Amino acid sequence: MEAEIYGRRIRAFRKLKGYTQEQLAKELSVSVSVLGEIERGNRKPTNDFMELVAQKLRVSIDELFPLKHN
Repeated sequence: MEAEIYGRRIRAFRKLKGYTQEQLAKELSVSVSVLGEIERGNRKPTNDFMELVAQKLRVSIDELFPLKHN
């Protein structure tokens, strides 16, 4: 479930910023299949990966990480 939320956030910001999966994957030095797995929620991204995504998409890390629910 958590991986799905991260993936949806990455996909939403990627599209908002006008990147294709191929373009962002190249910027992140990962394969398109890895980025696709993350966006679909099949793979949970690491904190370092999320920080890199935030940097490349020029958004804050807080915007990428959904609010934690207690």
